[in-house]
Amino acid sequence: MDEKEKNNFIYILQCADGTLYTGWTTDLESRVKAHNSGSGAKYTRGRGPVRLLYSEAFETKGEALKREKQIQKMTRARKLKLTGMGNEEH
Repeated sequence: MDEKEKNNFIYILQCADGTLYTGWTTDLESRVKAHNSGSGAKYTRGRGPVRLLYSEAFETKGEALKREKQIQKMTRARKLKLTGMGNEEH
């Protein structure tokens, strides 16, 4: 049996104002570009440019959305730790 392609992504962005945004997509590169062009999520409009801090890939949309909700419920400190930036000053 062939391994399924993992093309459902969750991601964490850092906005120019230092805030974090977590989202889901099937095309990570295009989605980050959309956020930076102002056509991404309402939250990131006016907070650009954004930079990608973290992403995870999943086989199904359901798995990705479940993980997105888990991350959205995390504290800022926990999200930063997940991205590997937990020990830096912000």
